[in-house]
Amino acid sequence: MASTTLGAIIRRRRLQLELTQDEVARRIGVRANYVGYLERDLRRPSTGVLVKLGKVLDLDREELFFLAHPQVRSFIHTEVPDPSRSAWDQFRANKRLHTRNGITQAELKVLQHVSALGQVRSSRDYLFILQAIRQALQDE
Repeated sequence: MASTTLGAIIRRRRLQLELTQDEVARRIGVRANYVGYLERDLRRPSTGVLVKLGKVLDLDREELFFLAHPQVRSFIHTEVPDPSRSAWDQFRANKRLHTRNGITQAELKVLQHVSALGQVRSSRDYLFILQAIRQALQDE
């Protein structure tokens, strides 16, 4: 789906599935002329319509969203986790995350001890643990 418009993707996929605009419209709950507008890139669909289009046309919802809102892609940094690295290794290496969340060296040492207690699933879980610790210390 790389370098083409949302409308072109919708039209191409609809034709591949041998669906009419009327059939797609009925399945996603809009009028047929709206599907035509989408295919000609004259309308920007809501996220609800994008979700339905993704299901009906079997297309990736995230990519549909980025095609409908290309300016958003530059604001989102999608970190693809490396399955060969532990959540701790990924968390420890993510300096951007540390800066954004004001994580100190002392907090990193505490979280390293937490990682030794057992497997943590994701960097997000480490942030949750850190926030709980910060909250507990703040309440004293």
